[in-house]
Amino acid sequence: MTGTAAHTVTVMVREDCHACHQAVADVERICGELGVGWHAEDVDTDPELRAEYGDRVPVILIDDVEHGFWKVEEDRFRAALAR
Repeated sequence: MTGTAAHTVTVMVREDCHACHQAVADVERICGELGVGWHAEDVDTDPELRAEYGDRVPVILIDDVEHGFWKVEEDRFRAALAR
């Protein structure tokens, strides 16, 4: 996929969050297929992140811009990474 490797994905998560575990699994699979770098960041390790993201986790960021939260909408996520 041309152009996708330039993107970076961050998944804002917290421990013991089932939705977070599912989002990480989805992002890992999709980014792996597309060759896109990604990482997860625990919002509870930083008071500013916890204040910003609160109960909306998981939050998916593409290139440091919020893309979505609570779940990965696969078709929309893939389309954003293809840009």
